[in-house]
Amino acid sequence: MNATLQKFGYPAGLVREYRHWAVLLRPAQVTLGALVLAALSNVTAFSALPPAAFTELHEVTGDIGAGLAKFQPHDRINYLMLMMVDPHVHFHVLPRYAVAQQFAGVSFADAGWPGPPDLKSATA
Repeated sequence: MNATLQKFGYPAGLVREYRHWAVLLRPAQVTLGALVLAALSNVTAFSALPPAAFTELHEVTGDIGAGLAKFQPHDRINYLMLMMVDPHVHFHVLPRYAVAQQFAGVSFADAGWPGPPDLKSATA
């Protein structure tokens, strides 16, 4: 297990694991339903992933889109691959909403809408 997976709560926050990828609930919810899609390998360059990981990525992103739509309809999904602090290959998956969403008595505003997401405005 790489340090990036650990930082984002693997295995406790695991939503689903694939052969090459793990989908995790993002501990800091920038938007309602925010996830982390992390490679299970130790590579630190996207291009270093094996070809099978890219093939599987099609299935994973389809499952994420369908699952998020079922959980809470969204206006867009942003996949951000920044890897500036956490070096292993991963994406921040952020469903985007034009209006604030309510869940379990908590309001989740998309502070950056309609521009880039505001990663500092997370709900824990």
